[in-house]
Amino acid sequence: MTRFTGSENYIATEDLMMAVNAAITLERPLLVKGEPGTGKTMLAEEVAKSLGRPLFQWHIKSTAKAQQGLYEYDAVSRLRDSQLGEAKVHDIANYIVRGVLWQAFECDEPSIVLIDEIDKADIEFPNDLLRELDRMEFYVYETQKLVRAKHRPTVIITSNNEKELPDAFLRRCFFHYIRFPDKETMGKIVDVHFPTIKKDLVREAMEAFFGIREVPGLKKKPTTSELLDWIKLLLAEDIPAEALHTSDTHKVVPPLHGALLKNEQDVHLFERLVFMSRRKS
Repeated sequence: MTRFTGSENYIATEDLMMAVNAAITLERPLLVKGEPGTGKTMLAEEVAKSLGRPLFQWHIKSTAKAQQGLYEYDAVSRLRDSQLGEAKVHDIANYIVRGVLWQAFECDEPSIVLIDEIDKADIEFPNDLLRELDRMEFYVYETQKLVRAKHRPTVIITSNNEKELPDAFLRRCFFHYIRFPDKETMGKIVDVHFPTIKKDLVREAMEAFFGIREVPGLKKKPTTSELLDWIKLLLAEDIPAEALHTSDTHKVVPPLHGALLKNEQDVHLFERLVFMSRRKS
Protein backbone atom coordinates (compact mmCIF):
# COMPACT_ATOMS: atom_id res chain seq x y z
CA MET A 1 0.00 0.00 0.00
CA THR A 2 1.21 3.53 -0.83
CA ARG A 3 2.32 5.38 2.30
CA PHE A 4 3.45 8.92 3.00
CA THR A 5 6.75 9.06 4.87
CA GLY A 6 7.59 12.76 4.59
CA SER A 7 9.98 14.29 2.09
CA GLU A 8 13.34 16.01 1.86
CA ASN A 9 11.65 19.42 1.74
CA TYR A 10 8.98 18.87 4.39
CA ILE A 11 9.61 17.84 7.99
CA ALA A 12 6.57 15.76 8.97
CA THR A 13 6.09 14.45 12.50
CA GLU A 14 5.15 10.82 13.11
CA ASP A 15 1.63 11.91 14.09
CA LEU A 16 1.18 13.84 10.85
CA MET A 17 2.42 10.96 8.69
CA MET A 18 0.05 8.61 10.52
CA ALA A 19 -2.85 11.01 9.91
CA VAL A 20 -2.15 11.23 6.16
CA ASN A 21 -1.90 7.47 5.85
CA ALA A 22 -5.04 6.92 7.95
CA ALA A 23 -7.01 9.21 5.64
CA ILE A 24 -5.71 7.32 2.60
CA THR A 25 -6.64 3.97 4.17
CA LEU A 26 -10.11 5.10 5.28
CA GLU A 27 -10.71 6.94 1.98
CA ARG A 28 -11.90 9.94 3.96
CA PRO A 29 -10.91 13.61 3.64
CA LEU A 30 -8.06 14.69 5.91
CA LEU A 31 -9.00 17.88 7.78
CA VAL A 32 -5.86 19.71 8.89
CA LYS A 33 -5.93 22.59 11.35
CA GLY A 34 -3.14 24.61 12.92
CA GLU A 35 -1.73 28.10 13.21
CA PRO A 36 -1.19 29.96 9.93
CA GLY A 37 2.31 29.28 8.65
CA THR A 38 2.63 25.74 10.04
CA GLY A 39 2.74 24.11 6.60
CA LYS A 40 -0.87 23.02 6.11
CA THR A 41 -1.06 24.02 2.44
CA MET A 42 2.43 22.74 1.72
CA LEU A 43 1.44 19.35 3.15
CA ALA A 44 -0.79 18.57 0.14
CA GLU A 45 1.98 19.59 -2.26
CA GLU A 46 4.52 17.36 -0.54
CA VAL A 47 2.12 14.40 -0.26
CA ALA A 48 1.52 14.65 -4.01
CA LYS A 49 5.26 14.79 -4.75
CA SER A 50 6.07 11.97 -2.33
CA LEU A 51 3.40 9.62 -3.70
CA GLY A 52 3.94 10.70 -7.32
CA ARG A 53 0.33 11.78 -7.77
CA PRO A 54 -1.22 14.75 -9.62
CA LEU A 55 -2.27 17.66 -7.40
CA PHE A 56 -5.46 19.67 -7.92
CA GLN A 57 -5.67 22.82 -5.78
CA TRP A 58 -8.80 24.75 -4.80
CA HIS A 59 -7.98 27.87 -2.78
CA ILE A 60 -11.17 29.05 -1.12
CA LYS A 61 -12.25 32.69 -1.02
CA SER A 62 -14.99 34.29 1.04
CA THR A 63 -17.25 34.34 -2.04
CA ALA A 64 -16.61 30.69 -3.01
CA LYS A 65 -19.53 28.34 -3.60
CA ALA A 66 -19.35 24.55 -3.50
CA GLN A 67 -20.75 24.37 -7.02
CA GLN A 68 -17.57 26.03 -8.36
CA GLY A 69 -15.57 22.97 -7.35
CA LEU A 70 -17.79 20.84 -9.58
CA TYR A 71 -18.50 23.03 -12.60
CA GLU A 72 -19.88 26.37 -13.72
CA TYR A 73 -22.14 27.19 -16.65
CA ASP A 74 -20.75 30.19 -18.55
CA ALA A 75 -24.03 31.75 -19.70
CA VAL A 76 -22.37 35.10 -20.50
CA SER A 77 -20.01 33.55 -23.07
CA ARG A 78 -22.88 31.62 -24.64
CA LEU A 79 -24.95 34.79 -24.97
CA ARG A 80 -22.05 36.64 -26.57
CA ASP A 81 -21.40 33.79 -29.01
CA SER A 82 -25.07 33.66 -29.95
CA GLN A 83 -24.96 37.35 -30.82
CA LEU A 84 -21.91 36.69 -32.99
CA GLY A 85 -23.55 33.74 -34.71
CA GLU A 86 -21.03 31.16 -33.47
CA ALA A 87 -21.91 27.57 -34.43
CA LYS A 88 -20.77 26.11 -31.10
CA VAL A 89 -23.55 27.97 -29.29
CA HIS A 90 -25.97 25.12 -30.05
CA ASP A 91 -24.05 22.70 -27.79
CA ILE A 92 -24.33 23.75 -24.15
CA ALA A 93 -21.42 21.47 -23.25
CA ASN A 94 -19.08 24.04 -24.81
CA TYR A 95 -19.97 26.40 -21.97
CA ILE A 96 -19.51 24.05 -19.04
CA VAL A 97 -16.32 24.96 -17.15
CA ARG A 98 -14.90 22.03 -15.19
CA GLY A 99 -14.03 22.67 -11.55
CA VAL A 100 -11.20 21.20 -9.48
CA LEU A 101 -13.22 18.17 -8.30
CA TRP A 102 -14.37 17.35 -11.83
CA GLN A 103 -10.76 17.46 -13.04
CA ALA A 104 -9.69 15.15 -10.20
CA PHE A 105 -12.61 12.76 -10.82
CA GLU A 106 -11.66 12.42 -14.50
CA CYS A 107 -7.94 11.94 -13.80
CA ASP A 108 -6.63 8.62 -15.13
CA GLU A 109 -4.73 7.96 -11.89
CA PRO A 110 -5.32 8.55 -8.17
CA SER A 111 -4.75 12.19 -7.34
CA ILE A 112 -4.47 14.59 -4.40
CA VAL A 113 -7.07 17.34 -4.00
CA LEU A 114 -6.33 20.35 -1.79
CA ILE A 115 -9.30 22.37 -0.51
CA ASP A 116 -7.40 25.20 1.13
CA GLU A 117 -8.79 27.35 3.97
CA ILE A 118 -12.32 25.97 3.83
CA ASP A 119 -13.33 28.15 6.80
CA LYS A 120 -13.07 31.29 4.65
CA ALA A 121 -16.30 30.40 2.84
CA ASP A 122 -19.91 30.56 3.95
CA ILE A 123 -20.91 28.22 6.80
CA GLU A 124 -22.98 26.08 4.41
CA PHE A 125 -20.06 25.54 2.05
CA PRO A 126 -18.72 22.34 3.73
CA ASN A 127 -22.19 20.74 3.94
CA ASP A 128 -22.79 21.49 0.26
CA LEU A 129 -19.85 19.22 -0.59
CA LEU A 130 -20.88 16.27 1.61
CA ARG A 131 -22.67 14.24 -1.06
CA GLU A 132 -19.97 14.69 -3.70
CA LEU A 133 -17.13 13.83 -1.31
CA ASP A 134 -19.04 10.80 -0.02
CA ARG A 135 -20.21 9.33 -3.31
CA MET A 136 -17.42 10.66 -5.51
CA GLU A 137 -19.93 11.59 -8.19
CA PHE A 138 -22.20 14.46 -9.22
CA TYR A 139 -24.77 15.25 -11.89
CA VAL A 140 -24.43 17.95 -14.54
CA TYR A 141 -28.01 19.10 -15.10
CA GLU A 142 -27.27 21.20 -18.18
CA THR A 143 -25.90 18.21 -20.13
CA GLN A 144 -27.73 15.48 -18.17
CA LYS A 145 -24.42 13.77 -17.52
CA LEU A 146 -23.29 11.87 -14.43
CA VAL A 147 -19.63 12.48 -13.58
CA ARG A 148 -18.16 9.67 -11.49
CA ALA A 149 -14.60 9.48 -10.18
CA LYS A 150 -12.38 7.05 -12.08
CA HIS A 151 -10.20 6.85 -8.95
CA ARG A 152 -11.08 8.17 -5.50
CA PRO A 153 -8.73 11.11 -4.86
CA THR A 154 -7.15 11.77 -1.49
CA VAL A 155 -8.72 15.02 -0.27
CA ILE A 156 -6.74 17.27 2.08
CA ILE A 157 -8.73 20.14 3.61
CA THR A 158 -7.11 22.95 5.59
CA SER A 159 -8.71 25.29 8.12
CA ASN A 160 -7.38 28.21 10.16
CA ASN A 161 -10.24 27.85 12.67
CA GLU A 162 -11.82 31.16 11.64
CA LYS A 163 -15.25 29.48 11.70
CA GLU A 164 -16.68 26.37 13.32
CA LEU A 165 -17.26 23.62 10.77
CA PRO A 166 -20.59 21.69 10.74
CA ASP A 167 -20.74 18.46 12.74
CA ALA A 168 -22.02 16.49 9.74
CA PHE A 169 -18.94 17.53 7.81
CA LEU A 170 -16.54 16.80 10.68
CA ARG A 171 -17.94 13.26 11.07
CA ARG A 172 -16.82 12.43 7.54
CA CYS A 173 -13.23 13.62 8.00
CA PHE A 174 -10.11 12.29 9.64
CA PHE A 175 -8.83 15.16 11.77
CA HIS A 176 -5.30 16.28 12.58
CA TYR A 177 -4.07 19.39 14.38
CA ILE A 178 -0.54 20.44 13.43
CA ARG A 179 1.02 21.59 16.68
CA PHE A 180 3.49 24.41 16.51
CA PRO A 181 6.98 22.90 16.08
CA ASP A 182 9.18 22.61 19.15
CA LYS A 183 12.77 23.86 18.97
CA GLU A 184 14.17 20.52 17.80
CA THR A 185 11.65 20.17 14.96
CA MET A 186 12.06 23.85 14.05
CA GLY A 187 15.81 23.33 13.85
CA LYS A 188 15.26 20.54 11.32
CA ILE A 189 12.94 22.77 9.29
CA VAL A 190 15.55 25.54 9.21
CA ASP A 191 18.23 23.04 8.15
CA VAL A 192 16.09 21.95 5.20
CA HIS A 193 15.78 25.52 3.93
CA PHE A 194 19.26 26.74 4.90
CA PRO A 195 21.58 23.71 4.92
CA THR A 196 24.82 25.75 5.02
CA ILE A 197 23.80 28.29 7.69
CA LYS A 198 26.06 28.76 10.69
CA LYS A 199 24.80 26.97 13.79
CA ASP A 200 25.43 29.92 16.11
CA LEU A 201 23.19 32.16 13.98
CA VAL A 202 20.43 29.54 14.01
CA ARG A 203 20.74 29.16 17.79
CA GLU A 204 20.48 32.89 18.48
CA ALA A 205 17.70 33.40 15.91
CA MET A 206 15.68 30.57 17.44
CA GLU A 207 16.14 31.96 20.96
CA ALA A 208 14.92 35.37 19.83
CA PHE A 209 12.04 33.87 17.83
CA PHE A 210 10.69 31.65 20.60
CA GLY A 211 11.25 34.48 23.08
CA ILE A 212 8.98 36.74 21.04
CA ARG A 213 6.34 34.00 20.78
CA GLU A 214 6.26 33.77 24.58
CA VAL A 215 5.57 37.50 25.05
CA PRO A 216 2.14 37.73 26.72
CA GLY A 217 -0.49 39.76 24.91
CA LEU A 218 0.81 39.45 21.35
CA LYS A 219 -2.02 39.81 18.85
CA LYS A 220 -0.26 37.65 16.26
CA LYS A 221 2.58 35.34 17.20
CA PRO A 222 5.24 34.87 14.50
CA THR A 223 4.99 31.56 12.66
CA THR A 224 7.33 29.13 10.93
CA SER A 225 7.13 30.89 7.58
CA GLU A 226 7.95 34.21 9.23
CA LEU A 227 10.98 32.71 10.98
CA LEU A 228 12.25 31.43 7.63
CA ASP A 229 11.72 34.87 6.06
CA TRP A 230 13.57 36.49 8.95
CA ILE A 231 16.54 34.14 8.71
CA LYS A 232 16.69 34.75 4.95
CA LEU A 233 16.91 38.50 5.64
CA LEU A 234 19.56 38.01 8.36
CA LEU A 235 21.68 36.12 5.85
CA ALA A 236 21.08 38.64 3.05
CA GLU A 237 22.08 41.55 5.32
CA ASP A 238 24.97 39.56 6.82
CA ILE A 239 23.72 40.13 10.39
CA PRO A 240 26.09 38.35 12.81
CA ALA A 241 24.86 36.04 15.55
CA GLU A 242 26.25 38.44 18.16
CA ALA A 243 23.70 41.07 17.11
CA LEU A 244 20.94 38.73 18.27
CA HIS A 245 22.58 37.53 21.45
CA THR A 246 21.06 38.51 24.76
CA SER A 247 20.36 36.65 27.97
CA ASP A 248 16.88 38.19 28.00
CA THR A 249 14.99 38.56 24.70
CA HIS A 250 12.86 41.28 26.31
CA LYS A 251 15.89 43.59 26.53
CA VAL A 252 16.58 43.96 22.82
CA VAL A 253 14.49 44.61 19.73
CA PRO A 254 15.80 42.11 17.14
CA PRO A 255 17.08 43.52 13.83
CA LEU A 256 14.63 43.34 10.91
CA HIS A 257 11.83 42.53 13.36
CA GLY A 258 9.28 43.56 10.73
CA ALA A 259 9.56 40.02 9.37
CA LEU A 260 8.31 38.66 12.70
CA LEU A 261 5.90 41.27 14.09
CA LYS A 262 3.14 42.09 11.61
CA ASN A 263 1.03 44.79 13.24
CA GLU A 264 1.73 48.05 15.07
CA GLN A 265 0.14 46.90 18.35
CA ASP A 266 2.60 44.03 18.68
CA VAL A 267 5.57 46.23 17.73
CA HIS A 268 4.57 48.83 20.36
CA LEU A 269 3.97 46.11 22.96
CA PHE A 270 7.38 44.59 22.37
CA GLU A 271 9.12 47.98 22.40
CA ARG A 272 7.43 48.84 25.72
CA LEU A 273 8.58 45.54 27.23
CA VAL A 274 12.14 46.22 26.07
CA PHE A 275 12.03 49.74 27.52
CA MET A 276 10.68 48.51 30.86
CA SER A 277 13.26 45.71 31.05
CA ARG A 278 16.10 48.16 30.42
CA ARG A 279 14.84 50.51 33.15
CA LYS A 280 14.69 47.67 35.67
CA SER A 281 18.25 46.64 34.84
